[in-house]
Amino acid sequence: MSTATRRTLMATAIAAPFIAPRAGWTQAGTVKIGILQPMTGGLSQDGEYGKIGAEIAIREINEAGGIRGLRIDPVFGDARSTPEGGVAEVERMQAEGVVGVVGGFASPICLAASQAASRYDLPYIVDVGVADTIVTRGLRNTFRFGPGFGMVTQKALENLVALNDAAGKPARTVVLVHEDGLFGTGLARLMNTELPKLGFQVLETIPHPSPSRDMSNVALRIRALNPDLVIPSSYYAEFVLLAQTMQQRRIRPKGVYAVLNGAASNFRFVREFPDAAQAVMDCNHWADPRKPATARVRAAVEAMGRFWLYNVALNYSAVQLMADALERAGRPDRNAVIEALAATGPEFTKHIMPYGPTRFVNGQNQSGAPVNTQVQGGDIKVIFPNDFADARPIFPVTG
Repeated sequence: MSTATRRTLMATAIAAPFIAPRAGWTQAGTVKIGILQPMTGGLSQDGEYGKIGAEIAIREINEAGGIRGLRIDPVFGDARSTPEGGVAEVERMQAEGVVGVVGGFASPICLAASQAASRYDLPYIVDVGVADTIVTRGLRNTFRFGPGFGMVTQKALENLVALNDAAGKPARTVVLVHEDGLFGTGLARLMNTELPKLGFQVLETIPHPSPSRDMSNVALRIRALNPDLVIPSSYYAEFVLLAQTMQQRRIRPKGVYAVLNGAASNFRFVREFPDAAQAVMDCNHWADPRKPATARVRAAVEAMGRFWLYNVALNYSAVQLMADALERAGRPDRNAVIEALAATGPEFTKHIMPYGPTRFVNGQNQSGAPVNTQVQGGDIKVIFPNDFADARPIFPVTG
């Protein structure tokens, strides 16, 4: 075989993936990516904002020329706020030929949907779900760019100690308030174990159902105990109700320090109930306020008349990660995309999260970490860690 012939064969082999359409890579010059969100049911607000973040990323990528010249063709799915709904949509997306799936939001949905995707070697990028079992089952197709429950709680405790120490240790007593489901109960159990080791006394742990229509009894108990800190772990409606009730009854602890709270890092809460929201702190997902792209994405969301929520930033970043992996894989082969995701390195900079260099181990991004936010003057500011902060904490709260 001549040298020229060998060169011709090699060139043909390299070019082949971009000539022959495969699953996800269509004749029309597009690549299909599944966007899975709970668009109906109790989690529909989160699903709406997750979809917005994905749509902004897809629009930017397509306007910049797509992936190797091919436009992203999103296949949207409604998980209906249930694991079963998520599985059904993954099956439909598989039948439609997507090359990967992004989203899920809630941990139960992400667990079930990623398991279903694994049956087809379908790459799955979790947007929010914090249950660490998502990435400890040995599924090679599943990746989480953001932090899990263990990392969030570790940082929440570290930052609480740093906050209290810097203020001269004004907080010593704590009341835990939590929703009585898997999320809130697990977090309260962990806090009861770890807070005494750090010098805090847990006066009482107060569970409440979700949904709740009245927080008067919870507020009255907090008043009677008079703790320095209230640490709530609740979904949006319940925390808003608690914060309003505490404000109305003039219950003013030195700080409200939430962890993975459904409202404390939510501009809807800040805009609709500014007095109740003032000075509330949270350890949660949030975008990097220093990045120009963050301001651009936030402006796009607010131009729609929508609130700026962390769901937007996480889904924007997750879609950018999927696109980056497709670009590096060079072809719409699912195994090649999985390998590209696993090999993602510090050169991936198109996300807007406050993370260090990207490195995946067993599907978990090792640099994914939460930040501490605080509502200050009608805005949500980052107060920890210092490398990403755009404001200093107000603590202890007075007045």
